[in-house]
Amino acid sequence: MGTFTTRRVLVAVAGAAFFAAACTGGTEAPTTTSVTPTTVAPTPSAPPATEPAPSTTAPAETTTVPVEELPLVWEEVLSGFAQPVFIAGYPAGDGVDVSADAVVVVDQPGRLWLVDGDDPEVFLDLRDEVRFGGEQGLLGLAFAPGFPTDPRLFVNYIDRAGSTRIVEFRIAEGGRTVRAETARTVLEIDQPASNHNGGMIAFGPDGYLWIGMGDGGAADDRFGNGQDPTTLLGAMLRIDVSGTAPAPYGIPPDNPYADGVDGAPEVFATGLRNPWRWSFDGSDLWIADVGQNEVEEVDVLRDAPSRGGANLGWPVWEGDRCFAGPCDDPSAFVFPVVTYGHDEGCSITGGFVYRGSEIPELNGHYLFADFCSGIVRSVAPDGAVHDWTERAGRIEGVTSFGVDNDGELYVTLIDGRIWRLRRG
Repeated sequence: MGTFTTRRVLVAVAGAAFFAAACTGGTEAPTTTSVTPTTVAPTPSAPPATEPAPSTTAPAETTTVPVEELPLVWEEVLSGFAQPVFIAGYPAGDGVDVSADAVVVVDQPGRLWLVDGDDPEVFLDLRDEVRFGGEQGLLGLAFAPGFPTDPRLFVNYIDRAGSTRIVEFRIAEGGRTVRAETARTVLEIDQPASNHNGGMIAFGPDGYLWIGMGDGGAADDRFGNGQDPTTLLGAMLRIDVSGTAPAPYGIPPDNPYADGVDGAPEVFATGLRNPWRWSFDGSDLWIADVGQNEVEEVDVLRDAPSRGGANLGWPVWEGDRCFAGPCDDPSAFVFPVVTYGHDEGCSITGGFVYRGSEIPELNGHYLFADFCSGIVRSVAPDGAVHDWTERAGRIEGVTSFGVDNDGELYVTLIDGRIWRLRRG
């Protein structure tokens, strides 16, 4: 694979079928461009749930402009992956030989890549364990909150039997590889179909592991999971994997069905169709839930750990439209803060609230995209929706967003590239 020249991209990526099962053939490593993420200090206000490591480099002075005049560009920084679906900053610290600029890329066929400098390294290879194709594969990554003192990471993948599997691993000495022999299955969930697998995992501000699960796939909530709190599908799960929790995991005592009487103890919120990427901003949880026939949506659970039992509507509602009903009691549901129709796109890809330093005008904006149409929009702190598609460029094929240790924003593309958001 050749090395790409760094450039600022203002054109669309060629369209592709959603999570098409095309994977590069050999084992050659992905490539980086000559530009690596810049070390800047994070903004001190409203940090994300896992705060970035403090920077030792003072940010350059930036003259702010009105949001309506803000120029943005997407700059390619990584390339050559098979099908990347997530990128995260490596939470460096004492005892690991990894820089504060390092990131980890989740490649859907089954590999994690550590990018620390110019040459990506295989961090963990799970291709023999992962079923890859369509929406299936290696889908999520989360480092333990105390990492690297607590040297664990967790992954979410579809195994060879077609089930969702949450697995814990431990990092090798020096922090540059994962010890595959330390694998411990935390949770296994049967999947009745090959789509709507969810896949995102993250630790919340409460220290618990949150797991976003789709409704089991097919169409029309065929398996009746969206409104059923007794199943782990169509739900946001929350479990305790701390060092003091019982094996394989514990149940937070304030989970709404912790006693298991009216629902599964792991279930925290219901009514999800396929939460394709969600993220915490402090204690607020932002969820992009993929629609079916008409509507894509962005949901927000403010102070999420206190919202146990929230119902996000599917399949009674698709976004803000009645889908299967009955819809006579809207007060029972949490409605989206943003929707858009299928005249503008086909599948939402959720992002993050921007908390970096390079683009202060975007502080507090939640960014998201559409996989098919390439629109890029943000929700401002006042609720206003800003469309960046024309100014920043249409980017079809966005499989995920991610942030580095400084809160700067990236997107992963289905064609194997990764771009970073910068000022124009």
